[in-house]
Amino acid sequence: MKRTIFSLIALVLTCSLTIIYCLKAEAQEVDKKLYLPLTFGNDILQMRQDRMTRVYIAPKKILWSQGIVRNLENLLDVDNGQADLVNASSCFMQRTKEKDASIILDYGRELHGALKLVVGSGSAANFRMRIRLGESVSETCSEIEGGTATNDHATRDIVLTVPRYGQIEIGNSGFRFARIDLLDEASLYLKEATAVFRYRNIPYLGTFQCSDNQLNDIWNTGAYTVQLNMQEYIWDGIKRDRLIWLGDMHPETNTISTVFGDEESFYASLDLAIEQYPLPNWFNSMSAYSMWYLIIQYDWYRHFGNLDFLKKHANYILGLIDLIDSCVEEDGSEHLADSRFLDWPSSPNKEGVEAGYRALLCWALQDGRQLCSLLGNDEKAQKCIEIENRLKKKVLPPNNLKQAAALMAIAGLMEPEKAAQDFLLPGGPKGFSTFYGYYMLEALAMAGHYEEAMDIIRKFWGGMLNMGATTFWEDFDLDWTKNAGRIDELVPKGKDDIHGDFGDYCYVGYRHSLCHGWASGPTAWLSNHVLGVEILEPGCKKVRITPHLGNLQWAKGTYPTPYGQIKVHHQKMADGTVKSSIEVPKGVKVVK
Repeated sequence: MKRTIFSLIALVLTCSLTIIYCLKAEAQEVDKKLYLPLTFGNDILQMRQDRMTRVYIAPKKILWSQGIVRNLENLLDVDNGQADLVNASSCFMQRTKEKDASIILDYGRELHGALKLVVGSGSAANFRMRIRLGESVSETCSEIEGGTATNDHATRDIVLTVPRYGQIEIGNSGFRFARIDLLDEASLYLKEATAVFRYRNIPYLGTFQCSDNQLNDIWNTGAYTVQLNMQEYIWDGIKRDRLIWLGDMHPETNTISTVFGDEESFYASLDLAIEQYPLPNWFNSMSAYSMWYLIIQYDWYRHFGNLDFLKKHANYILGLIDLIDSCVEEDGSEHLADSRFLDWPSSPNKEGVEAGYRALLCWALQDGRQLCSLLGNDEKAQKCIEIENRLKKKVLPPNNLKQAAALMAIAGLMEPEKAAQDFLLPGGPKGFSTFYGYYMLEALAMAGHYEEAMDIIRKFWGGMLNMGATTFWEDFDLDWTKNAGRIDELVPKGKDDIHGDFGDYCYVGYRHSLCHGWASGPTAWLSNHVLGVEILEPGCKKVRITPHLGNLQWAKGTYPTPYGQIKVHHQKMADGTVKSSIEVPKGVKVVK
């Protein structure tokens, strides 16, 4: 029975599209009728129901051990979670004056949650242990004092007392690896060291498969990265940046719309964001992030047509247009904020950031105009046009910054082909970033460079997978990989530590998040451009399907709409033409 349960739970670690259904089959049904507040006599408890699902995941392998540790293979199974006196299925650990007792466990895939220890008998009533959770093996061996590892945002390096004949849950972070060190001179039987995986239990309504398995892995990894960050609200990262960062969310919301459909975490996140940052504040105290709010709102409306939600945010949207208007002068100069921010890697290029920032503002005003029209406010819609025209009086060059060139192409300030040939294609993935790489891919698609974009996806995002990644990272540079060990192994002698030795700005060394939702762009891009689903009318009432297979032989998948799934299968024929099979739900019209 134990092995059967483990086999089912292990399917989580494949990141296949069956992940949620397998877990649902095993998960205990929870009574949906939870009445609040709960009353005991005159005592009323205020409660909030946990929307997340919790399951226990056994380690996939023992990566390393030292000292007196025996029967480690017993940890590679999901037991019953109950301590006992028998110790028949436990691992034995003993620390002496001469020998430490330590193990490093690999759970096979990045997870969000905690670590659960179940302890049987031992030589004392309790034991001091040090637990270190890591997104890489090397992070589990790192030190907070004098190093770059951190307990900021999530406590992942903990010294605590563990009870004999009991169980305890430790930490709450994003991790794949766990190191356990017994600190006391003692012995014990460790029955379980399972990961407590906490996740949003929702189906993959959008799917993608093609003749290139690497692209399939990249699509799935982007979807899984975002799913981990869909906690009660949409986070940036599950180890660090466990906050609603509005300006970083656009790739995530596009991935959510193409994979999970009309998901409630979107609405909860935007509702909380305007509560936390009422006007005249900028979201997250950054003016660029308020521009992204307008873009995110319009893109979501295009996909799902939820006009009621726009009306709920109408005062904020219209007030934000007025705030922007008050900061843009007639000559095109603006004073929205003292600082300019696109993404961290672009920061040193001040001239390029300035050009990109103004392009982002133009793009946001274009979407803002659409939002104002939908809300029936033609005066504000016209104001968006007027502000954009002022800004266009000062169109700045991108200064060889790929981020800026991409935004300028999207905003209509530069021909997409010029952006592609002069800035985006030279050097291939050189200069790409995990966040703004999505917009570079979008600009390449606008110029018709689909095959080149797919090649960059393989090299850049595939480069993370080649280093052992199971989720996409906060930042990445292919140059880091030249002499680096993988994240799922102890760093070999003479090799660089790709996690601990690199990074900059807010992500130096082990503080670097290896699961960041803004890096999921290729998932949405492959669905929109390779499967070729283009929304022509809000709510997907009318779509155009134009596949771009490049050097692929076939591609197929599903695409969520408010009416159900669009199903497509594209096959390249011997003469190079593409034959497509398309099924759409009632309520969706396909324009050829």
